[in-house]
Amino acid sequence: MIRSMTGFGSASVQVGNKTILAEIKSVNSKFFDLSLRLPSVFREKELEIRTELNRTIERGKVECTVSIESPEAQRRATFNIELLKAYHEELKTVQQALNLKETPELLRTLLNMPDVMVTEKNGLSEEDWKALQQALQGATKAFDVFRQKEGSTLKVDLEQRVVAIRDNMVRLEPFEKSRIEQVRKKLQTSLEEFVQVSEIDRNRFEQELIYYLEKLDITEEKVRLKSHCDFFLKTMNEEVSSGKKLSFIAQEIGREINTIGSKSNDAAMQKIVVDMKDDLEKIKEQVLNII
Repeated sequence: MIRSMTGFGSASVQVGNKTILAEIKSVNSKFFDLSLRLPSVFREKELEIRTELNRTIERGKVECTVSIESPEAQRRATFNIELLKAYHEELKTVQQALNLKETPELLRTLLNMPDVMVTEKNGLSEEDWKALQQALQGATKAFDVFRQKEGSTLKVDLEQRVVAIRDNMVRLEPFEKSRIEQVRKKLQTSLEEFVQVSEIDRNRFEQELIYYLEKLDITEEKVRLKSHCDFFLKTMNEEVSSGKKLSFIAQEIGREINTIGSKSNDAAMQKIVVDMKDDLEKIKEQVLNII
């Protein structure tokens, strides 16, 4: 089963008069890279959340946002009266020392002094934590469904391109036979330009020709290329998504195609090799988006 690294999922859970919303989205990345945004009330659970998301998502550049929607204020602000009195006394002392007139801005100045406003935060309740876990589980499930759908689309495209490479490999066969005679004629013509026909040792010529043609033979490369293509298709159907494994197999396919290209020595064969390389490049691009 192929799963894409690109995904999106969200879920919300109602708890009391609050709604806890979790949203997850990701794009390609070689590793797991998480950007997590949490309300301050959930900060103490950040490590647990990161560990769980790492376990379930595995790879990708991931953004996870958790928010709380509530019709009531989640925080209540009060004033530190004793501190306000102390600041007021200090300001009066400064005012008298500098012989300044009292201004109507005094209250504003006092309210802007450090720590005069105390914000009381509601603590994290067990009910809120369970609701957040449910929201994250729901978002992760929707996220994984999205990834599987994207993976199914990728699989169809990859299968078509791997099959196209195998088909192009079959198209090489007629040119392999014809080029042997072409190589023979080319070598013989080149030799006759420097040596008279009567002086050519036919046995030696045939030996050298066989040696030369063996270097141009692509039978082994074709066998390995077919094996790599079959293994690629088999890996795509495995239960676990293996993007890194598919990437390695694609590299091996490229190695065999390059060797075939270097041995082709024929314009028609080179054209087919170019088509194979074009499909392979698209395969490599798509594999980068697989977990």
